[in-house]
Amino acid sequence: MNVIEIDHLTKTYGQARGITDLSFTVEKGEIFGFIGPNGAGKSTTIRTLLGLIHPTSGSAKIFGKDIIQHGPEIKREIGYLPSEVFYYDNMKVKDLLKYSASFYNKDCSKRIKELAEVMDLDLSKKIDDLSLGNKKKVGIVQGLLHGPKLIILDEPTSGLDPLMQQKFFELLEQENKKGATILFSSHILSEVQRLCNRVAIVKEGKLIQLEKISTLKESNYKRFKIETKTPVSAGYFRMVGVNELKEEGQHVSFLYKGNINEVMRKIAAIEIQNVWVEEPDLEEIFMHYYEKED
Repeated sequence: MNVIEIDHLTKTYGQARGITDLSFTVEKGEIFGFIGPNGAGKSTTIRTLLGLIHPTSGSAKIFGKDIIQHGPEIKREIGYLPSEVFYYDNMKVKDLLKYSASFYNKDCSKRIKELAEVMDLDLSKKIDDLSLGNKKKVGIVQGLLHGPKLIILDEPTSGLDPLMQQKFFELLEQENKKGATILFSSHILSEVQRLCNRVAIVKEGKLIQLEKISTLKESNYKRFKIETKTPVSAGYFRMVGVNELKEEGQHVSFLYKGNINEVMRKIAAIEIQNVWVEEPDLEEIFMHYYEKED
């Protein structure tokens, strides 16, 4: 079953680009990555899904219901964390969260305490006295306090220190084990690599790749580092499938995609001191998807 279904979704702002003809689905119980650099159209997609802005064309469903026709009903089961959080400064954290909980017709007080403890958030402080990171923690608690079935996160870790990021990821994994579906939008690929099952890559408002993380990482890309006994002739490793070739004396490195036997034959034909073959990180793979499109 799909929790999110996006069908040819387009949003334009006059001459300015928003999103163009986006189509993808997010399955129930999935942690789905939505990645691309800032300005790629991630926030526009999320705000359209939430009914904060209306699509120019196309449609989307959440829990099988149209986002425009059933907006208020759908939102009760969604937890949303925007990339930037803004609050009434003179409210106390506990009052703000109590007010947020009042929209859901359920007692969330125990849950608020649990989440505040995990995120190391002082409920008695005024919003005005909080740092950017602590305001982000308020947003996290606010987004999760009602036990949503779908959690939508837009650049959620900005402002959080590494320890809090770790706690936050663990919290998300727990929510997912309880059955929550998560849409995780980010430009930080290591986060997506750590959490997500599948990923949609967007560029300039368009979907350029939809892939399982495991496939993306194992799509035959390998990072080679070679130390030779004597310097090899310039361009010796220049062949189909080789990218980012660097040759410095007896040290050669490159990213390779293709038949591994061909590159191994090339290596076997010369005297080598050492060779390292590594999985490239998602960042490197991601840049190649972008370069292919240019």
